[in-house]
Amino acid sequence: NVTMEEHENKEMTAQESLSLISEMLNNSRRIILQNNAKHFMLWGILLTVTSLVIYELWHITGSPVWNCAWFAMPALGFPIVRILDRKNTDVPQNVINKQLGLIWLTYCIFAVSISVIAMLAVPMNISLVIVVLLGFAESISGFLLKNWAITLGGFILGIGGAVFASMVHNEAQLLIFTFGGIILVVTGLIIKFQYK
Repeated sequence: NVTMEEHENKEMTAQESLSLISEMLNNSRRIILQNNAKHFMLWGILLTVTSLVIYELWHITGSPVWNCAWFAMPALGFPIVRILDRKNTDVPQNVINKQLGLIWLTYCIFAVSISVIAMLAVPMNISLVIVVLLGFAESISGFLLKNWAITLGGFILGIGGAVFASMVHNEAQLLIFTFGGIILVVTGLIIKFQYK
């Protein structure tokens, strides 16, 4: 039989265990945020540069065919991410990190699929759809990581981008992604300084 004192000690141990698990998750979240600050800045810079280059080429030539250059962005970005991540052996591989990866993988699959469908079969306002998806993915990431800067940046990007995409046409819509890139860089900088 378990005495009352032994039972209370087991409860304390269970509470201590929960406290320890909570502390470990918070530490993991902090390390993941520190690592992801670089990712936000990298993708923000790539998004800003790519959107400005495509905007300028479309503006000069009058041809939207330059939108195909968007596919160069992940071709360049993913290898850079792999190089950056190779140096970070202290980033925990846990549920939070895996869910974060799945959020952004899902965003990429949706963005590429919708772009291809819009180019080949069903014309639509791709900029509006992709900027909403991007804002949504960023906001969900912020909620998962319990970080206000990421969440707020996602809302500003998704909602503001949708309004802008509805108001402008042709190559001017690409400036949504220039703005989005700037938001990603600023988000990365906030995280970097927040978690020094």
